[in-house]
Amino acid sequence: MSKNTRPETAPWAKKTIKYLWIAFAAGILGFILFVWMVSINFLGLFGPLPDFETLENPESEEASELYSSDGVLLGTYYRENRSPVSYQELSPNLVQALIATEDVRFEDHSGIDLIAMIRVFVKSIILQQSAGGGSTLSQQTAKNLFKTRNVDNQGYLSSVPGLRMLIVKTKEWIVATQLEKAYTKNEILTLYLNTSEFGSNAYGIKTAASTFFGKDPSELNVQESAVLVGLFKAPTYYSPVFNPDNSFRRRNTVLGQMVKTDAITQAEYDSISKLPIELNYNVSNHNKGLATYFREVIKADLIRWTNENIKSDGSSYDLFGDGLKIYATIDSRMQQYAEEAVEEHMRALQEKFFNEMGNRDPWIDSDGRVIPNFIENAVKRTEAYRLLKIRYKDNTDSIEYKLNEKKPMKVFSWNGEIDTLMSTMDSMRYYKKFLQTGFMSMDPHTGHIKAWVGGIDHKYFKFDHVKQSKRQPGSTFKPFVYAAAIENGYSPCYSVIDQPVEVYIPGQPAWSPSNADGKFTYEKMSIRKAMAKSVNSVTAYMMKKLSPKIVVETARRLGVTSDLEEVPALALGVNDVSIFEMVGAFGTFVNKGEHTTPFYIDRIEDKNGNVIQQFTPKKRPAMSEEHAYLMTYMLRGGFEEEQGTSQGVPWALREGNQLGGKTGTTQNASDGWYIGITKDLVSGVWTGGDDRAIHFRSWIDGQGGRTARPIWVKYMEKVYADQSLGYTKGPFPMPERPLSIEIDCDVYEKESQRFVEFDYDSRKNDF
Repeated sequence: MSKNTRPETAPWAKKTIKYLWIAFAAGILGFILFVWMVSINFLGLFGPLPDFETLENPESEEASELYSSDGVLLGTYYRENRSPVSYQELSPNLVQALIATEDVRFEDHSGIDLIAMIRVFVKSIILQQSAGGGSTLSQQTAKNLFKTRNVDNQGYLSSVPGLRMLIVKTKEWIVATQLEKAYTKNEILTLYLNTSEFGSNAYGIKTAASTFFGKDPSELNVQESAVLVGLFKAPTYYSPVFNPDNSFRRRNTVLGQMVKTDAITQAEYDSISKLPIELNYNVSNHNKGLATYFREVIKADLIRWTNENIKSDGSSYDLFGDGLKIYATIDSRMQQYAEEAVEEHMRALQEKFFNEMGNRDPWIDSDGRVIPNFIENAVKRTEAYRLLKIRYKDNTDSIEYKLNEKKPMKVFSWNGEIDTLMSTMDSMRYYKKFLQTGFMSMDPHTGHIKAWVGGIDHKYFKFDHVKQSKRQPGSTFKPFVYAAAIENGYSPCYSVIDQPVEVYIPGQPAWSPSNADGKFTYEKMSIRKAMAKSVNSVTAYMMKKLSPKIVVETARRLGVTSDLEEVPALALGVNDVSIFEMVGAFGTFVNKGEHTTPFYIDRIEDKNGNVIQQFTPKKRPAMSEEHAYLMTYMLRGGFEEEQGTSQGVPWALREGNQLGGKTGTTQNASDGWYIGITKDLVSGVWTGGDDRAIHFRSWIDGQGGRTARPIWVKYMEKVYADQSLGYTKGPFPMPERPLSIEIDCDVYEKESQRFVEFDYDSRKNDF
């Protein structure tokens, strides 16, 4: 045999090689066919893929954001708390940490990293070793954006064991390559960070940076970036909050990867890796931040708006996923001052209430006696009782046992949350003892609401006391009686004697109100002074002169929308109203007689910044400019007349200024009110217990001048101190035309030569 002669290959070997090549070629062709079939979802076997338009405009749920008028984010509405950012808003540290850890060849591949896939195949399949993931950032972005693993995107073959994951991976390969064609590398990286979950209800890098570190993404340093990138592996297991040791190790792993890519030096690693993780952890929710009550109230209006407005594709807007930008009229600075004023005063007022109460229960009847079974009856109106009733039906023993069963809970206190053991009955008894408040401030000229505080703590007391709550206004209703008088030709100088008044109504006992102190001075006084001193007898006399019907019509025209009874006692504020409508009505006086309905949404934009709707104030003429000015003059009496109910306002606030205001206190001091006006702002306060039976035992301590007015004073002091707001002291502007009614009472008396007398037995003006 010649040396160059090769041994002849055995026939069986030739066949084997041939079949292997055929199998290899068939495998390649089969795989190509398989990929093609997946790409078109052949016969619905594999599930759908996003079309080109969807790829060009990928949809992911974005939180809608509520902004103040001065551009401060007040809160968000979401199912997934996500707010997108641009690439320019990302810290370079974050970008380097992400690429080093998740896709080191990100800049070099076109969506699929063949080297990584081969590594995974060899180590995981052949050597049975852990090889990490082979997915590129583009594939992971595809998974985040288009939910390739969701049930909705599965086909008939997805239920076949072992085949489902192959189909899913194939889809992600296809979409990844398409994403690489449609977007730049920077855009893909940004999409990934915007669509990823970080745990702690944080979706997207903007929310994650804020939640864990209280920063914007652009502000993240190296170690913070490493912590967040480490969360991609397992958000809960590597959470710096719930598993700090795991997070520490994972952070250092990410830092090690950054050394390998020269993003940081070994020396930097040695230094940073020893540092502890320092968090500024704050999970976003509707119980924290500014304007918590307002955010909840406006949410109901926004849901209604989204249901009533249609997008170009025919679908309704989605408040919790469309990334809307809602711009409110609230000013964040004024809101902060309002919340501070409420907190400062209500903390002190509550302490005073506790001291007066001592060991006694505060739920008392008109005779000052504790109401029996008050808590037992109150608990029956709760959701907890309703659920127990459904569960145990008429088994009162079981219901009572559960109501009195103690369990761990956190409860509110003015000194911070308290961890304690309480039953439902204990909790009810504890919380019923707290006083509540509501505060609203608006610009009377535009109708813009600038501040809204619905209660003392939204986490523990959800009920809003600005718009949702309605209570008797007491003497704050009196200006509507005097407004009717002014409109019917009476001057602020019109004089009445402070003495008993009887109003007769057919078929009913005569109504004869007493004054707050139970005394009559028999002094002749102007109606301006009478309103300033809040004299009931004079107000009752004017109601008698005018009629309840005229007063109701006047109040409605000025902006009171609640049901009002046409009865004489209406003069003293016996019908329930809200702060919202009372502030709006008083605003009519300041706004030259034009009523502007208070409103709080300026505009709504889509996620791209296009204005969807611009809201405008609803205005209508309600009274003449002269009459409106005369009412501001009447309200100034509380500050300017002797013994006016606003005399206790500090001189520093009154100096160089014209202020108007009216206190209000209901029977037994269940409700304390104050509404104050300046040339630019109208603000209202209510204070009291959520239940009318809960109040100060002393009427003096519970009157509006002590419980409500201090909040207005503190608020106005803070507003004036902040020059950036632009609110200045000054007079109410005079009408352009001269007044047709004399307001100099000395001149008025000389000209009119009138003297008002009462005839107790006369019924000629009775109803």
